[in-house]
Amino acid sequence: MKRLIKNGRVVDPQSGTDDTLDILLDGGRIARVEKRIPEKGAEVFDATGMVVAPGFIDMHVHLREPGFERKETIASGLAAALAGGFTAVCCMPNTNPVNDNASVTQYILDKARSCSPVRVYPIGAVTKGSKGEELAPYAEMREAGVRAVSDDGHPVASSAVMRRALEYAGSLGMLVIDHCEDLELVGDGVMNEGPVAVRLGLHGIPAEAESIPVRRDITLARLTGQRVHIAHVSTRLAVEAIRAAKKRRVPVTAEATPHHFSLTEEAVIGFDTNTKMNPPLRGQDDVDAVIEGLADGTLDAIVTDHAPHAYEEKMVEFDRAPNGIIGLQTAVPLALDRLVRTDRVSLKRMVDAFSSAPARLLGLEGKGRIQEGADADLTIFSLRKETCLAPGDIKSLSKNSPFLGVKLKGAVMAVIIAGELYPAAKKG
Repeated sequence: MKRLIKNGRVVDPQSGTDDTLDILLDGGRIARVEKRIPEKGAEVFDATGMVVAPGFIDMHVHLREPGFERKETIASGLAAALAGGFTAVCCMPNTNPVNDNASVTQYILDKARSCSPVRVYPIGAVTKGSKGEELAPYAEMREAGVRAVSDDGHPVASSAVMRRALEYAGSLGMLVIDHCEDLELVGDGVMNEGPVAVRLGLHGIPAEAESIPVRRDITLARLTGQRVHIAHVSTRLAVEAIRAAKKRRVPVTAEATPHHFSLTEEAVIGFDTNTKMNPPLRGQDDVDAVIEGLADGTLDAIVTDHAPHAYEEKMVEFDRAPNGIIGLQTAVPLALDRLVRTDRVSLKRMVDAFSSAPARLLGLEGKGRIQEGADADLTIFSLRKETCLAPGDIKSLSKNSPFLGVKLKGAVMAVIIAGELYPAAKKG
């Protein structure tokens, strides 16, 4: 079937395109990208006043299944991804059992295909059971469909293990994504270390708990010549270390989350457990550094770190609550409102961070670009329409978000996956 997207502002960072164009889709591929393409029987979607971008890819999602289905299932998580404007997601391996082998990978892929058009790229564990000791069987997982490995939620403390992981994964063309956290420095900390933590009587986590392992990983990437990707960067110290390493051509890349460029530690003052996350919300200077890093490309990708938790898990004392918030349906509006509308990050850079950069990092052929022959995966959004999500609008099983009820300028209008149109259906 042919579908024609007309009159949209097409933003394709890979080709440098930013112009009002028509896009003709033929089945699962992009057939033409030109001005004023004749309709000739194609089904038309009028994108006047909207931005048409390569399909957004979330590199960092927790779908929880198998093992934690009361928090989220693959079906509910992918429903949230579709509503949030994502054509593909990468799910982290901290399930039960841990995704450290081909059988768990295959289970996730089979379940995803049966319930959603959103493509899933499972991320395998760096080490067996994510215990930080013995490397998982990367070759077996790669054959099953894994493109990256991570022990997310569990830092790889051993430098020797991380070195071997970089060498083994690199030989297979797989990306190593590291959760950088020095657990000894973290101790019993539950929020950012500083005056706010002192005022609230909560144990703090210093910025160095992130920046020290970041510098370790950079050193190992330089030693091995293999790529390392730093997850959810939250501090100026880490941003500056990554920026300096890139200038020295060390193969390091990194990502940031909307909550780390939208909120500061001040959000914790009300003891709302939906503001408890790992890494924690930081100070304003760190938030500014994350935004600067996204603007200049030091931080390559924007990810959600979508971390659903059941209601009763979060309804406890702040220091006992689990870390994390959901983010699939708020990520794009937050980026549009807090980055693009304020002119701190260009629209092209934001689109790159959500689409072209993840496709490049993961080696996804046909993704992240709007060009003839590319996959017909598109995210269509408005810079002017407002988003304000109520709990009933959330597709995830869990509702743990500090952004519900917050008005944001920017909204997802539709998603196209393999040429099929999925209009947005949420309240504004």
